Amino acid sequence: MYIADKTWPELGSYFATESIAIVPLGSTEQHGPHLPLATDHLIAEALAREAADRTGYLCTPTINIGVSPHHRQFHGTMWVDGPAFRSYMESLVRNLTYHGIDRVVFVNAHGGNIPHLREVGRTLRDDEVAYAIEWMWDESIPDLVNDVFEHNGPHGGPKETAMIMHIANELVRENKLESARDGGLVSFSPQTGRKHGARVYYDAIDNVTNGVFGDQTDATPEIGETLFEAATEQLVKLLEWLAAQRFAELLPKPKVDQNRELFTAD
Repeated sequence: MYIADKTWPELGSYFATESIAIVPLGSTEQHGPHLPLATDHLIAEALAREAADRTGYLCTPTINIGVSPHHRQFHGTMWVDGPAFRSYMESLVRNLTYHGIDRVVFVNAHGGNIPHLREVGRTLRDDEVAYAIEWMWDESIPDLVNDVFEHNGPHGGPKETAMIMHIANELVRENKLESARDGGLVSFSPQTGRKHGARVYYDAIDNVTNGVFGDQTDATPEIGETLFEAATEQLVKLLEWLAAQRFAELLPKPKVDQNRELFTAD
């Protein structure tokens, strides 16, 4: 169910009986010479809408601009700063709680949003008004992603390329796939951008001049469909799990009783 397509009388029965909302988020930022700036929010919205269709849960409009200052050197990248983003997202969820929602899944497709969404979720949980968790599609199927691509890449790589080929193939500049690979950083490792154990980069351009990683030529629409279906299945399972939980069990645990015996002697 997509909230923006409904009239207010049509939504009354949902809010009277259900407690879950799906909130898709992404970014409007560079994804190399071959993918549109819309890449992240297109992926997030497609997954969220598909999961909503399969489960009947409510999906909100997509948040299209996130925390992306680390891509600012590339033309057109848009961003908001962290405090503004957190304030907006917290306010949005509190709005949903007014209508009876007490658990939210942030279907997020942009890594820069993750720490901010986690902080928002903690604040709402500590206030005992909502349980809001962040979900990233590729983190739900890591083995599959690693199996299908030899050189995956964390940004603008074959996994995102394949997903956009499946979701909106007309937006992929297929004649730019080789130049994206050749002008980018094909092999990305945990040591990339680190010196003596410290992360010494702040922006994407510090590591790669065209903004992308991995081998984009490995992507196909068929692989994208496989990734999309596998990730959607994981999201549906998450929503079903969340619906089965008692809200009280999702809230912070009480402080440990110091008088309780914590260890039992043999």
